Amino acid sequence: MKMYGYVRVSTKEQNPERQLTALKEYGIARRNIYLDQMSGKDFARPQYRKLLMRLKPGDLLIIKSIDRLGRNYGEILEQWRKITKEIRADIRVIDMPLLNTDFSQEDLTGVFISDLVLQILAYVAETERAFIRQRQAEGIAAARKSGVKFGCEKKELPKDFEKYFASWKKGEISMRKAAGALGMSHSTFYRRCKEREDGEKREKNL
Repeated sequence: MKMYGYVRVSTKEQNPERQLTALKEYGIARRNIYLDQMSGKDFARPQYRKLLMRLKPGDLLIIKSIDRLGRNYGEILEQWRKITKEIRADIRVIDMPLLNTDFSQEDLTGVFISDLVLQILAYVAETERAFIRQRQAEGIAAARKSGVKFGCEKKELPKDFEKYFASWKKGEISMRKAAGALGMSHSTFYRRCKEREDGEKREKNL
């Protein structure tokens, strides 16, 4: 059996030393510790992929905490199954021993118990995300009801916009010349013209 460690920090500015120290206490050789300095939003990480290629049946992977493996519990569950069931390696989570797969107690294996705990964690995480979305929606609705406006407020159109808009539609003036005459950028004039045209279409369909 070989022992491996995995360390992740979200940015290159963050210090991974706390995680490295915790792993070294288990006697893991530094060459067997894989470090990614990037977000945990998914598992497209170079060092993590190299680690998976090294893991063999009976090996042990040690991590400091479950959030170092990733942030998305759905993807964590998928990777967990890959490591424990496809590769048939074990996982030990220092900060949450209930997730450790390298033990058995009576008829319950560590893999079975850790799967249950992960499912519960995934449910709690998804429920919390749903609550956060609900609270945000309720907060936005309440703020709008009280008159709060969201997003960037559009600038008023130049007073001669309608005149140049009509000339542009008739082909009497180019878009760039119209925008320049109004003191607007070409892209802004185009966007506001499109909004004006869409408004006209909606009015016709009413």
